[in-house]
Amino acid sequence: MFVVWVVAAILTAMGVVYIFLWFVGEAQTTGLVHETLNLWAMSHCIYFILNLVLWEIIYVGIPVIIVIAIIYLGWWKKLPAKERKEYKDGNLFGGRSRRSDAGGAFSFFVTIAFIIKIIMDGNWDKPFADWTFDYLVGSWITALIWILIIAGIPMLLYGAWWISQKVKN
Repeated sequence: MFVVWVVAAILTAMGVVYIFLWFVGEAQTTGLVHETLNLWAMSHCIYFILNLVLWEIIYVGIPVIIVIAIIYLGWWKKLPAKERKEYKDGNLFGGRSRRSDAGGAFSFFVTIAFIIKIIMDGNWDKPFADWTFDYLVGSWITALIWILIIAGIPMLLYGAWWISQKVKN
């Protein structure tokens, strides 16, 4: 069974790469993006990524989800009733984990703030070749400061409340 999963993973990865290469070629011939990178603008990057994700989901994601759902349902129906109940209760592997990794959220919000800053500056359709390095770095730092202020104020308020609760006790 392990070999089947490995082969399926390899075929899926090959499909993802194939769709990526196909889309890159089509994006250039249809005019979605410029062939030379120095003519790209932030709008080209965002449109390219959104369209790429859409095509990857359509051609790879949906078929893989359907196949996995069929395999999972077949496996679930073959399980004995007692083992199914243990899976449903979450006791089969010693309970559920409460651990959560949210490290990627900060960089995601900084990127969103960066895109908002680019739009506010009127550089959404301006080619990257016209940007200066100082502008790029300054925009990222401005976006970082925005996120730190937005996240920092509630954290300071919570910290002040928490300290006041500890002082009362």
